[in-house]
Amino acid sequence: MRIFLTGASGYLGGVVTEHLIASGHQVKALARSLAARDRVTKLGAEAVPGSLADTDTLRLAAEEADAVVHAAVDFTHPAMHEVEQPALAALLAGLKPGNPFVYTSTGLVYPDGHGVAADEDTLAEPELSAQPYKVLGERQVLAAEGPAVTVIRAALIYGRGGTALLQGLIANAREQGVTAYIGDGSNEWSSVHVDDLARLYVAALTRAEPRLVVNAASRSGASMREIVEAVAHITDGRALSITMEQAQQKMGPFAGVLTRSSLMDPSRAEQLLGWKPSEPSLLDELRSGSYAAAAGH
Repeated sequence: MRIFLTGASGYLGGVVTEHLIASGHQVKALARSLAARDRVTKLGAEAVPGSLADTDTLRLAAEEADAVVHAAVDFTHPAMHEVEQPALAALLAGLKPGNPFVYTSTGLVYPDGHGVAADEDTLAEPELSAQPYKVLGERQVLAAEGPAVTVIRAALIYGRGGTALLQGLIANAREQGVTAYIGDGSNEWSSVHVDDLARLYVAALTRAEPRLVVNAASRSGASMREIVEAVAHITDGRALSITMEQAQQKMGPFAGVLTRSSLMDPSRAEQLLGWKPSEPSLLDELRSGSYAAAAGH
C-alpha cells in the first residue's frame, strides 16, 4: 500500500515507519523541518514538507494514499485539539471511502481504573481523562463517513531507550542521585514495547476493520514503585517515596497522572487482529535492555 504517515520523525512514528517499509509498504511522511526530512528519508520514506497546520497538503497527501496513519502526538501542547481537529478533517476528507485510517490514541483517555483493567467499552470522557484532546480526536475520526477507521489506544510506550516519562526519570536519577514514586507507589500501569506496537499498526492496516477501537498493551503490568526502583538500579541511585503535596510542588498537575491506575485489557487486539506482543517486558527492558545499556549498567 501507499501510506501517508504523520509523526514519522518522532519516537513511535519512526518505528512504525520502519515496520511498514519492512512489510513492503511505500511510505510518504509529513516533515515540518529539515531535520525531520533527513530523519524520515533515512528511514526509507519519502518526505512531504509541511506541518499539521497545512491542511491543503494533508488533504492532497491523503487523496494520493491508499491508507493514512496519524501518529503525530504532542501531549504537552496546550492547544493541541485546535491544531489536530482541522488536520484530521483534511486527512479524512482526502482519503477514499473504505481505505484505512489509523488514529493514535492513549490509555490515558480512560478514567482512573483503581486497579481494574479497562477494556474498549470503558467510558472515555474528556473531563475524566488525563488526555482530553485525544478523547475528542477519537470521536471525530470514529464519526467520519467513508474511511475504515481504527483507533489504537496505546499503554505506556517503552523500548529502544525511548519515551519521555522513562527518560525523565532516568535523567533525574542521574542528576540528583534519587528518583521518586508517590505514596506507596502501588498503582499499576500497562505498557507496550514500541516494536510490538508498530506491529499492531501493520496488522490494523491489513485488516482495515471499520470503526475499530483496540487497546495496545502487553499482559504484564508494573507498579510505579517497581518502575522507579528499576530506574534507581540502572542509575545507581536511590528510590524513595514522596507525598502528593511534594509531587505537586515539583510536577504540578502531572503528579495526579502518576498516581492513577492505568491497566488495560488487550483481548480485542489479540482476538481480532491476531496481535501477540513478543518483546521483553517494561521492567526487563529497564533492568537489562536498552535503558540499562544506555545507562552503562
